[in-house]
Amino acid sequence: MKKTLCLLLTALVLAGCGKDDKKTAAAPPADPTRVAPSPALIAQLKLAPVSTQPVAETLRVAGRIDFDEQRLARIGATITGRVTEIDVLLGQQVKKGEMLAKLNSSELSTQQLAYLKARAQLELNRRNAERAKSLFEADVIGQAELQRRQSELLISTAETRAAADQLQLLGVSPAAIERLGKQGTINSVTPVVSTLNGFVVERKLALGQVVQPADALFVVADLSRLWAVAQVPEQQVNQVKVGQSVSIEVPALGNEKLVGKLIFVGQTINPDTRTVLVRTELDNSDGRLKPAMLASMLIEAKSVERLVLPASAVVRENDEDHVFVALGDGAFRLTKVKLGPEQAGQRVVMSGLKGDEKIVVDGAFHLNNERNRKEMEGS
Repeated sequence: MKKTLCLLLTALVLAGCGKDDKKTAAAPPADPTRVAPSPALIAQLKLAPVSTQPVAETLRVAGRIDFDEQRLARIGATITGRVTEIDVLLGQQVKKGEMLAKLNSSELSTQQLAYLKARAQLELNRRNAERAKSLFEADVIGQAELQRRQSELLISTAETRAAADQLQLLGVSPAAIERLGKQGTINSVTPVVSTLNGFVVERKLALGQVVQPADALFVVADLSRLWAVAQVPEQQVNQVKVGQSVSIEVPALGNEKLVGKLIFVGQTINPDTRTVLVRTELDNSDGRLKPAMLASMLIEAKSVERLVLPASAVVRENDEDHVFVALGDGAFRLTKVKLGPEQAGQRVVMSGLKGDEKIVVDGAFHLNNERNRKEMEGS
């Protein structure tokens, strides 16, 4: 009888222990992101709903400093010839009309000779026409002969003008052509001259080289004004337009910000990079900027309505941004958010909030300390 009673008591004790184990296993784990602070701490907190406001986003795109193509001249030979003299060095400053090099051209000699022949024939036909007029007035020749002489004069005039025009196409100035007609001296040397004030930024010739009119021998650039160009991603093109304010950061100048306006937004998309070219103009009268310098272009895009929250509401946890969202029962939940950079004490909400939440905007740091304390005590 005693033995039976002992077995029964043992079974009851084991059954009770099993129930306690099941209750312990069924208890849900504590939520580490949820905190229910004391009334004293709640009184120190300031809550506010997440708001929306127009935000002018700033696009940062990689770019570079470039030549102003309206202040750039590619200078070549006007005639086929051999380089006999080079008068400037790479990087040298030159003035408009300054001689850069000299060429010797047999083609130029041939064309000068053709002009002299046309001019001589013109003089001959002019005298013949004047003599024919006198003879016609004296009734020595008929009208048909006079008209023939006058026609020959008109043809010679046209041929001389055409020969002079051809010389001008070869780079001979009107003054030089007139001097050639008076002196009759053929000169086979032609100069290559600068067409604007600036610096020689390219030199592509050598002594003795035979060059063609299609060859670019020099590139001269006016560097007093330069362009900053960048490629805007296709998805952000609708946020830029001509006239928008732009800041340019140049690493070579210690990321000093240069201010300008967009003067050009491309109308086509580069199919390889899926970007659109944008451009602004910069003053470079001090010569600090150099073409091909790397730059970052910060474009102030048009304003759009975005969710924003004050920077004071943000809590850094595990190297990520969080805010405390009110749950309505005196409790708060630490919620991870993705935010834009701070601007004027505000941060744009990229993700993590819907816009109908009420968050802690003041005292979030102390609330997070309380949450960490309770989590440590619970563990």
